[in-house]
Amino acid sequence: MARIDYFLFPLSPFSYLAGLKLEAIAARRGAEIAYRPVELFRIFAETGTAQVKDRHPSRQKYRLVDIARLARAEGLPVNLHPPFWPTNPVPASAAIIAAQEAGGGDLGELTHGLLRAVWAEDRDIADDAVVRDCLVAAGFAPELAGRGLLSAVETLQRNTDEALRRGVFGAPSYVVGDEIFWGQDRLDLLDAHLAELG
Repeated sequence: MARIDYFLFPLSPFSYLAGLKLEAIAARRGAEIAYRPVELFRIFAETGTAQVKDRHPSRQKYRLVDIARLARAEGLPVNLHPPFWPTNPVPASAAIIAAQEAGGGDLGELTHGLLRAVWAEDRDIADDAVVRDCLVAAGFAPELAGRGLLSAVETLQRNTDEALRRGVFGAPSYVVGDEIFWGQDRLDLLDAHLAELG
């Protein structure tokens, strides 16, 4: 069975715009998904990518136009200026890590629910109540919010170390073996790659 290491960041608009396509591809191809939250701002710093606020105004403007176009194409609601972006991504990342370890719910729905909270619902995913709501909606116990935070932070750091070691420089990144597919617009190529692997 092929494994997709999904290096994700719960504040990424492009991860939100992927919807649940990754999960549909994995189900169709019989692949498993390992959800790997990362510290994207650290990855940016170590790979020479400027933070959004530090990019040239033309790039900042185009990013918003692109997000709006993609959201329309995918039929997803989006707020281009979410009130809680950026916010502390650690509580949401920790919840994904804890939920993956606990099992019993839908990790794809949890991840998308957290992203939707930021980009469509004007909610703060640094707030435990919001994280708990997303956990429950995806079939997980609400008590996973904040559980084992220190351990989750260590996992987050390990995930980031591994992402950098494997050549990841942005999110979302989908990695199968040595093959990296960066961006929600590369999911069709990931699907084709998995088909070739059989």
